[in-house]
Amino acid sequence: MTNPLLFLLAALTLVAIPGPNHLYITTRSIGEGRRAGVVSALGVETGTLVHIAAAAAGLSAVVAASATAFGVLRYAGAAYLVFLAYRTLRGRDEPDGLDLRPQPLRRVYLDGVLVNVLNPKVVLFFLAFLPQFVDRDAGAVPVQIAVMGVVLALIGLVSDIVYAVAAGSIGAWLRARPVFRRRQRYATGLVYLGLGAAALFAGPAARRS
Repeated sequence: MTNPLLFLLAALTLVAIPGPNHLYITTRSIGEGRRAGVVSALGVETGTLVHIAAAAAGLSAVVAASATAFGVLRYAGAAYLVFLAYRTLRGRDEPDGLDLRPQPLRRVYLDGVLVNVLNPKVVLFFLAFLPQFVDRDAGAVPVQIAVMGVVLALIGLVSDIVYAVAAGSIGAWLRARPVFRRRQRYATGLVYLGLGAAALFAGPAARRS
């Protein structure tokens, strides 16, 4: 790895910039509570580990180079987010206009994994970012990519959990307000639809989300 300190500074800077993953985790935490937000963060970064393994094995380059493979990933990611929006918006209204029962944490975790694994922007990010810090003279390029990827995932996890905890606190206050409780389902569904649109139009210039 060339200049580990420079890599750490670049990683911290990128993770500090709010992205779609932060928005997804924040939305989940506000809507379903702090535990759901933290579990979503764990799921998202588990998905990051899948991308790291793919990048180290050279699979990410294959996907990015194949218009068909990249298209399949892009449409699958967008479709899954649209599914999450549909599942949220179709919720049954209770007598007070609410249906706020949280999803099981196992499902929340799996949603986080799939949202990140099916995100084509993450594939492009690892192809664009990590190779800049690889020292080919040091050998074992896949190992260098794996190590840097794990470090990035750990930094991302800390950032994600901070967002989840903060949003969970805000969400508890908002959920005590009847107006928010009546409209929460629709706001959450619209966020998922927006993330799905962003995944659908992912292109080569995308950074880590």
